[in-house]
Amino acid sequence: MSATGAEVIADAVAAAVRACPAVAGLHGGRYGEVATYLPGRAVLGVRVTDEEVSVHVVGRYPASITEIAGQVRTAVRAVVADRLVSVTVEDLAVTESRHP
Repeated sequence: MSATGAEVIADAVAAAVRACPAVAGLHGGRYGEVATYLPGRAVLGVRVTDEEVSVHVVGRYPASITEIAGQVRTAVRAVVADRLVSVTVEDLAVTESRHP
């Protein structure tokens, strides 16, 4: 796959995943190893190969892991229908409610 093809796919996948209500953000993995490396930059949290798209995210509590992964898979398949989609939920973001 060319750098331009990977760039277009990685950017489109990242935007689609960020738009998921159950996703707080993308996650680069424990050591930042989950990324699509492009000339001069990287798309963290999205790894694109010819066979697979791997996405690592921070979910938004109270969504379940199943709900988060389902939303991400649906969003990614709308962008790239011809590849296996792998979703890893690395963490959950919890918003604390403040009481007076």
